[in-house]
Amino acid sequence: MTVAIFVGALLGAMAIGLPIAFALLVTGIALMVYLGTFDAQIISQNLFAGADSFPLMAVPFFMLAGELMNAGGLSRRIVEAAMAWVGHWRGGLGYVAVIASVIMASLSGSAVADTAAIAALLIPMMRKANYNVPRAAGLISAGGVIAPVIPPSIGLVLYGVSGNVSIRQLFLAGIVPGILMGLALMVTWWLVARRDSVAVGEKMGWNTRIKTLIDGFWAFLLPIVIIGGLKMGVFTPTEAAVVAAVYALFVGLFIYRELKISDLYHVFLAAAKTTSVVMFLAATAVVSAWLITIANVPAEVTRLLEPFMDNKILLMFVIMVLVVIIGTALDFVPTILILTPVLVPVIKTAGIDPVYFGVLFIMNNAIGLITPPVGNVLNVAAGVAKVPLGSVIRGVMPFLVAEILVLFLLVFFPQLVTVPLQYLR
Repeated sequence: MTVAIFVGALLGAMAIGLPIAFALLVTGIALMVYLGTFDAQIISQNLFAGADSFPLMAVPFFMLAGELMNAGGLSRRIVEAAMAWVGHWRGGLGYVAVIASVIMASLSGSAVADTAAIAALLIPMMRKANYNVPRAAGLISAGGVIAPVIPPSIGLVLYGVSGNVSIRQLFLAGIVPGILMGLALMVTWWLVARRDSVAVGEKMGWNTRIKTLIDGFWAFLLPIVIIGGLKMGVFTPTEAAVVAAVYALFVGLFIYRELKISDLYHVFLAAAKTTSVVMFLAATAVVSAWLITIANVPAEVTRLLEPFMDNKILLMFVIMVLVVIIGTALDFVPTILILTPVLVPVIKTAGIDPVYFGVLFIMNNAIGLITPPVGNVLNVAAGVAKVPLGSVIRGVMPFLVAEILVLFLLVFFPQLVTVPLQYLR
């Protein structure tokens, strides 16, 4: 019955148009009333506790780092370097988009920011070279959702905090799956775009290629600093976020000199606006998570999934299918905050590594960003490319299928995540 109360209150609040953060509060209150333990003081205490978290401080700093990278010229140099090396291939701008997406994913961790930056740089060039623009926008959208998988990832931070799982281990475990997503997109692009009649870019000389690498050196150095620092224990994920933000600020102001002091107000304001939404969601989710635990909802979900508990792969398959379906209706952050406290106890009971599950769970939610009808990243790509959303939805379909196939490949072969993690730990 508690599961029905939880789901009914959440869906009912969303159906009448309440923002998801307030819907989570309504859900918590509904559970408290059902349990006969309503206390406004407990709600306020949990709200403050939800925001008062050292690991969650990584979220505003990673968001700030992403804004600073885009404003400071780091993102543009990554695209230019990729252009110099593979831009002359047939369909080369598509490969540039994927390579840039993977590299930028290791810098910011924001799917929306990466998609907007890459689309703004590449879509005009693709349109001029006679590319299928809706398909190109679909490819860039699919590349953008690699950002929440490859560290540093805001999604992995939220999952780690909500599920009490090591964020450092999650970061290291996300590297290989993110690269596999990029490879799948490149193969799919080759299959769908090889017959297109598009202009082929000029092949750059070795001097130009080396020059772009040197020019982008400071941008390429950041992921090495972050991953190396995490692996060697130099700093925590939260401290890594601060390092990333300070590094991007320094490079943008004093090395590339594309970031002006006058730009900082707008950069900080944009990061603060996005952060405020995520942090309020995180705070309200703690209220629901506490009551989910009190109401013993995970035990009820475990009973519902009991027929699959003896087979880890089948259980993972069922959960991933459910999350794919939920991801078509709910946005990225709310899905993580709502489902993590429900599912983590279930997978721990079944003996599934919560780090492995977390990477696939975040990958699944990231893919939800390009599944209609919500698909926030699709809306961003459509807006930047100035094409109808319906056209971008059709264009993204081959790449969406490719990423879902990678997801279920990792379900059936968990060693692709767990074995590399043993060497990265």
